[in-house]
Amino acid sequence: MDGSAVMASAREYASGVEGGFVDTDGVERSGPLACWWAEPFELASPVRPFASFKGQKNFTGEYWAATTRTHVGYESWVERDAAMALDFDPAVVALASQPFRLAWTDGERERRHTPDYFARLLDGTGVVVDVRPGNLVDEATAEVFAFTARVCEEVGWQFRHVGALNQPYRANLRWLARYRHRRCHRAPAADQLREIFVDPLPLLAGAEQVGDRLAVLPVLYHLLWRHELTADLVTAPLGTGTLVHLTSRGRP
Repeated sequence: MDGSAVMASAREYASGVEGGFVDTDGVERSGPLACWWAEPFELASPVRPFASFKGQKNFTGEYWAATTRTHVGYESWVERDAAMALDFDPAVVALASQPFRLAWTDGERERRHTPDYFARLLDGTGVVVDVRPGNLVDEATAEVFAFTARVCEEVGWQFRHVGALNQPYRANLRWLARYRHRRCHRAPAADQLREIFVDPLPLLAGAEQVGDRLAVLPVLYHLLWRHELTADLVTAPLGTGTLVHLTSRGRP
């Protein structure tokens, strides 16, 4: 199928989609998605509550996002890690959990779907994220994700299906997330770390050039979280010998 046919098919899908959400004033709204797609869903409240009950197998909770300084809900550890990864991504400027509900008819029955996250990027792009490990995506779920992706294409959003994060990236991200709060930033130490890591150095050796490791390491990890310093987080766990160096990237 060529590009024009794909877009025509996407329009056909999106034209009958209803959207429901809770706006920034706490008012529930619903109607054709075409009327609402420009709404700031990254600021929306969850469209449904996060269930919690005795004997529950999955873990629900709230993740505090440093990007927005707000809490983002999750319904499993995999969703929590996905929210953490979005928070870590320097391209993400805002995110919200369960930001809206989609409703449509597939020709035989009424369908409804609530994506897990909506993120806004620096360039203004909207990103819809559904989180589920690959081994739990059955045929029905795959159909819903495919439909959601086509609707996102029509309204100009990205769509991402995210599964469990790979190790050791997951472990490294969880470690750095402990230091995501701005209270971990101390200007004198941060300035010295930026100077010391202009050229790659082992993590601990560079930190000890600044001062006592117990005082300096939280600042170093915070700078790694903010992408002001960078290291390989994908192929090995962070350790004393991990090479760290200054980067021109970083959060505003």
